[in-house]
Amino acid sequence: MANTDNKNVTAEVREFLSTRRSRISPQQAGLPVHGGYRRVAGLRREEVALLAGLSVDYYIRLERGNLSGASESVLEALAHALQLNEAERAHLYDLARAATPSGRVAAVTTSRVRPTILRMIDSMTDVPAYVRNGRFDILAANALGRALYTPVYDSPLFVQRGPVNSARFLFLDPAGQDFWADWDKAADDSVAFLRTEAGRAPHDRALTNLIGELTTRSDDFARRWARHDVKLHRSGVKHLHHPLVGELALPYEAVDLPADPGLRINLYTPEPGSREQEALGLLASWTDAETEIPSRND
Repeated sequence: MANTDNKNVTAEVREFLSTRRSRISPQQAGLPVHGGYRRVAGLRREEVALLAGLSVDYYIRLERGNLSGASESVLEALAHALQLNEAERAHLYDLARAATPSGRVAAVTTSRVRPTILRMIDSMTDVPAYVRNGRFDILAANALGRALYTPVYDSPLFVQRGPVNSARFLFLDPAGQDFWADWDKAADDSVAFLRTEAGRAPHDRALTNLIGELTTRSDDFARRWARHDVKLHRSGVKHLHHPLVGELALPYEAVDLPADPGLRINLYTPEPGSREQEALGLLASWTDAETEIPSRND
C-alpha cells in the first residue's frame, strides 16, 4: 500500500508541475523570445529552472516527482516561477509534505457530526445549512438545507448506499444537469476542490475510491481531472434550479470546523428582500408545516 501511495504522489507532482509549466508562455514569464520552432507550448524546463534560480538538473528531478526534502525557499521559488495562485501554492506545499517521509501523516478526517453542531444548524431556520467533508459527503443538514437539496436526496444513487454525495450526483445522475443552473462551472469547481482535497489527504482511501469511480464512470469528470486544477472552497454564489421554486442565485460561505478536522458548514445567505429570500421562505413554510417536498418523480 505504501508503494502505491508513493507512486501516486510522484505522479501527482509530475503532472501538476508539468501542467503548470505548459500554461505559461515565455512572454508571460518575461523571457526574451527568439525565432525558431518551439516543441512545447509553454515554458521549457530550463526556463523554469532559470526563473526559479535552480539548476536544470535539480528542476528536472523535481518535475519527475521527487519533491522530497525540497526546502521552503525552493517551493517559494517554484511558486513564483510558475505563477501559482494561492490555491496552487497551497497544493504544492501539500504535495511536498506527502512526498517527504516525515510529512506522510495521514490527514485526520472525522465523519461524525457532534450534537452541538447539529443543534447549531437546526437553529438556523431561515438559512439552508449542511455539514460536509472534503469528499462532498453531506453528513448532516437542517430542514431548509434538505428542502433546498431535495433533488440530491431523492437521487436513486443513494437509495441503497450512503452517504448522500453531491459530487456523485453532479456527475453520475442526469438530474444534476438540471439542478445546477451553470453545470459546467459546478463541474469545474467540484473537480478542483476534490483535487485540492487529494493533495491535503493523499492517503484517504474513501477519497481515492470516489475519484476512481468518477474517473471511470464519467468522461466529463476524467477530462477535468486531467487538468490538475485546484481551488479553495470558501465563498461564492451557487446557481441552482430547484424543481419547485425555480432559479436561485445563492451567496454561500464555507466555514471550516477547527475542532472537527476535514468538516465544514456550508451556509446559503440570500440578499434581504431578494426573490431568493422569498423562495427560501416558501420552502421553509413547507418544512415548518411538515409538508412533504415533492420529488422529481411527482
